Amino acid sequence: MDEIYASLGLGPEVYAFGGKVLAGLTGRFAAIDAVAEYNQAKVLRAMQASRVSGACFATSTGYGYNDLGRETLEAVYAAVFHTEAALVRPQITCGTHALALALGAVLRPGDELLSPVGTPYDTLEEVIGIRPSLGSLAEFGISYRQADLKPDGSFDYDAIRAAISDKTKLVTIQRSKGYATRPSFSVEQIGELIAFCKSVKPDVLCMVDNCYGEFVEMREPSDVGADMTVGSLIKNPGGGLAAAGGYICGTTACVEACARRLTAPGLGKEVGANLGQLPAMYQGLFLAPTVTAGALKGAVFAANVYEKLGFACVPNAAEPRHDIIQAVTLGSAERMEAFCLGIQAAAPVDSHVTPVPWPMPGYDSDVIMAAGAFVQGSSIELSADGPIRPPYAVYFQGGLTWYHAKVGILMSLQKLYERGLVSLKEIKNE
Repeated sequence: MDEIYASLGLGPEVYAFGGKVLAGLTGRFAAIDAVAEYNQAKVLRAMQASRVSGACFATSTGYGYNDLGRETLEAVYAAVFHTEAALVRPQITCGTHALALALGAVLRPGDELLSPVGTPYDTLEEVIGIRPSLGSLAEFGISYRQADLKPDGSFDYDAIRAAISDKTKLVTIQRSKGYATRPSFSVEQIGELIAFCKSVKPDVLCMVDNCYGEFVEMREPSDVGADMTVGSLIKNPGGGLAAAGGYICGTTACVEACARRLTAPGLGKEVGANLGQLPAMYQGLFLAPTVTAGALKGAVFAANVYEKLGFACVPNAAEPRHDIIQAVTLGSAERMEAFCLGIQAAAPVDSHVTPVPWPMPGYDSDVIMAAGAFVQGSSIELSADGPIRPPYAVYFQGGLTWYHAKVGILMSLQKLYERGLVSLKEIKNE
């Protein structure tokens, strides 16, 4: 084993350091496996109940009328997420598109959107109009308010109550931390927040951005009152196989509104060819619980490695996990670049490429991204990224297998170590 890791570029000091960290994680990994086993059974049951058959894998083109596979896949997603309906389409290009689609489907001029969890993810700022952009919700007369989190990352219920008004039509809740060092939210916390918002305004709709959170817990936000649960297929639920797509699971009324926004009024879910993408979408969903478990193990390992070296991690090494993202505050652009170089060097695709910061569309600062993925931008695959701005935090996620995630973390440490940007400390036996 030493020899094969050495052939990948890992030095003995880094490999030994990682082994000592890993020795203390047996219990954490067993708990992750238990959740994966439950979710695997849940997905299996949903596929069986929806009568998935070989006929569901046929390609449709053109209008896509009477697409059995597309309709069955949406029934499977509704069963997995325990919702009335689902929209699952390769025509949804990314998570931001899925969220923009859902927002545009239910909000009308004069309505107000509320974020009770502070500023949303960077790419949504232009969708909403926080940063002016052509086609934003603000251009259509939809206003926006937010209630910031408390300093400890908890919900400010007094501020949320004050922010909800007669105009508030939709509450958007971002489960994952995005490019922030706040905690991600558990399904239980999200349920409490939804219940509070609906107690203040019973007819308010609640949407959860579920990106990076699917199958991390035994429940999903749709199990605790979300009217819409939204995400991307090139993250957790695609299992690394889906080539594109997004999903919206929720009430029949909300999903139908989203379908009409995606296609056209009067057409809704009846059109939309699958273009041969269904086998990967089905199989990716089937594999998603175990793929997510591997990514979670990688996140836990990363936190334990970097916290022992003195870097602040969110979540920290001991905290429960509610998404697959691990934030590591490295404190300098130089360390961020070395970390991302290590992740890139560990990739099966484009391992020879050097990631550099660049002005990525939708972001207000240069962003560095490391990803050698089979599917472009697939962040359930091994990847790391972050905006080049204080506090210089890098966000690590993914790994289609735990073993690949392990290599990625060790390689990120190797590049930091080679450049003298970190010193390896002795880990005492506990």
